[in-house]
Amino acid sequence: MSTPTSDVLIIGGGVAGLTLALEVADHLSVTLVRPALDDQGASRWAQGGIAAVLSPDDDLEAHIRDTLIAGDGLCDEDAVRFTVTHGPDAIQWLINNGVPFTPDPDPSARYPFHLTREGGHNARRIIHADDATGRAVVDTLYEKVAAHPNIIQRSDLTILHLISDTEGRCIGAEGVDRQQHQQMLFAKHVALATGGASGLYRHTTTPSPSSGEGMVMAAELGAKLMNLEFQQFHPTCLFDPEGPAFLISEAVRGEGGRLLNEAGHRFMPDIDSRAELAPRDVVARAIDSQIQQSHQGHVWLDISHLGETAIRHHFPTILAHCASRGIDITCQPIPVVPAAHYSCGGVATDHHGATHVTNLYAVGEIAYTGLHGANRMASNSLLECLVYARSCAKHLLAQSQKTQIQKTQPQKTQCKNLPGDHTDASQRSEQLPDQQEIAIPMPALTALRSEMRAIMSQYVSIVRSNHGLSIAYDKLSDLEMQLDDIDEKRRHPESVRLQQALWLAQLTVLAALQRHESRGLHYSIDWPKHQQDTMASESSLKQLSPRTMA
Repeated sequence: MSTPTSDVLIIGGGVAGLTLALEVADHLSVTLVRPALDDQGASRWAQGGIAAVLSPDDDLEAHIRDTLIAGDGLCDEDAVRFTVTHGPDAIQWLINNGVPFTPDPDPSARYPFHLTREGGHNARRIIHADDATGRAVVDTLYEKVAAHPNIIQRSDLTILHLISDTEGRCIGAEGVDRQQHQQMLFAKHVALATGGASGLYRHTTTPSPSSGEGMVMAAELGAKLMNLEFQQFHPTCLFDPEGPAFLISEAVRGEGGRLLNEAGHRFMPDIDSRAELAPRDVVARAIDSQIQQSHQGHVWLDISHLGETAIRHHFPTILAHCASRGIDITCQPIPVVPAAHYSCGGVATDHHGATHVTNLYAVGEIAYTGLHGANRMASNSLLECLVYARSCAKHLLAQSQKTQIQKTQPQKTQCKNLPGDHTDASQRSEQLPDQQEIAIPMPALTALRSEMRAIMSQYVSIVRSNHGLSIAYDKLSDLEMQLDDIDEKRRHPESVRLQQALWLAQLTVLAALQRHESRGLHYSIDWPKHQQDTMASESSLKQLSPRTMA
């Protein structure tokens, strides 16, 4: 028998997870599982800012309209309206909590904080903290989380599975600590805030992105996965094959940055009337096309014409980072390439973050809310984290008044269609050996993960084809068989996480194969036009090949 050890278990410590924790902790006990290192995840690396209607010169309908246009016909308009209308209150909550947003230097400005503009937006509505907004928000919220007596942090755990009871309700999670000892955490409500799936690709905009592990954990319990084929590639990641990933914020283009090809020609006005401020899918495909026609492997992003004073004021972090890698952006263009950045699909939720599994919630990039459709508009992501985390918190507080703590019998994860794991969750603590007892060649697992990322980058990237997607699926299936040879029973935690990544990669390929059109972030040379009638796509682990089914 198991008794909840906390009211709410939150897995993930980015903006969504921290917001949810703070919003419920005054009334509910919280266990927050987050990485020990703050550079894990995407929130801290978000540069540009947060989109919301803040200026008297802007209006909610304009933000809604811009978001619907960027989503290329697949946004859920109710979700868009819900997010946009709750945006100003979410920003005010951050301000009240002390986030140091950049003030407007103009004393006559109609809003006290500086607002910039990014692609897809027809107004200045991006509030920011210099060019390191994510870091400012995470640091501010984390300081409050660390001081809250009702929040217990666990930075020593890697969560591997969720746990359900005999009624199919999620009642907790299972993981391992640093010594690879199994740990079981039980709670009345479980919220996933584990991020997206950019880690499936070789080149990303964050150093340590997730690979959709949380999505698969939710799907194992019966949650629905939606729109996995819509993986956003940020148009401008610093091109430096030998160095770590570094994002060049869209705000650089919002403030007047120009994209130049190998010949020095500014190409975006030839492609779209919005030029560099076109939606990200348009800009990323344009850059990819220019790269394919050149020999240098990148394009240039030039902001030197803005002048040193403006550059130092607006982009101090980007200026310093590029300088550390030998590029003076006040007088030199920045070499940039598209890189995997954001998952527009994920675990389907309602406006409260509730999934199809009772007591299981998902907030942030892991969730499919319907906001982004086929393409996420710039700076709507942190807004979504805030709005849905706060809505989820309000729902959990209301639910807590009706829910009695019950003793429940943990059951095996509902993965009868999955390979290699049919162990009752309550028994796993006795059956999971210490790491030193498992003779798993870690370099081999690392090599398989690298090969998975190479396959996804080659065949499931910005431009796709049926032939390439089919090759990708076969190659990914072969990697799964190689993983069987290394660790057939998935005894090692890294084997489990790699299996989850491979499953999500295969589901992404299948979702792309099933969309017979080009729309937003999914562009197929075999289906170059829109379908007349289209809808969001649903993916299921049951779609995997019979070889992977029990």
